[in-house]
Amino acid sequence: MARPLIQMALDSLDFDQTVALAEQVAPYVDIFEIGTPCIKYNGIGLVKELRQRFPDQLLLVDLKTMDAGEYEAAPFYAAGADICTVLGVSGLATIGGVIKAARAHNAEVQVDLINVPDKVDCARESAKLGAQIVGVHTGLDAQAAGQTPFADLQAIADLGLNVRVSVAGGIKQATVQQVVASGASIIVVGAAIYGAPSPAEAAREIRQLVDAASA
Repeated sequence: MARPLIQMALDSLDFDQTVALAEQVAPYVDIFEIGTPCIKYNGIGLVKELRQRFPDQLLLVDLKTMDAGEYEAAPFYAAGADICTVLGVSGLATIGGVIKAARAHNAEVQVDLINVPDKVDCARESAKLGAQIVGVHTGLDAQAAGQTPFADLQAIADLGLNVRVSVAGGIKQATVQQVVASGASIIVVGAAIYGAPSPAEAAREIRQLVDAASA
């Protein structure tokens, strides 16, 4: 099994706190995600700052683009984003626009399946268009209602598409090995790290669990 990547969700609105948290966990994570509230509040300047500070990590900007795909994503790729997200519910034209922008910058696209009624069909069509990553995402509101991403993850992983499958939604130390076993290639962790007394120690523990499960 290929070693899954760990993606750290940076969700704070505070610019300096975001950079400081990234510094703490950098040795243990592969992808820094600038979360949607964070990118809306801080803008493209944070992308440039993280790109400069962390040349060895992939940088994902969680735009959750819903329209004007190429126009919205292109400046973030130009600023150093390796991956931008587009909502599966936006439709194939918008997804295609983000893919076009990514190709122009030798970058990648993640299609977020949050709230998509037919996730399997959307994943298939996104892969055909050229998306490199499909995101199985149980949002905060859905988590509060008791939902988890595991069933959807299994359904998407079983398709055998030529994409990486990312999973997000309340993942923590107790569930991370289940996520690996279900076929995720990118594991998104947020509160389990940034809400811990020591984010660095929590990130190190999750790194060890992921590596052990995929050995």
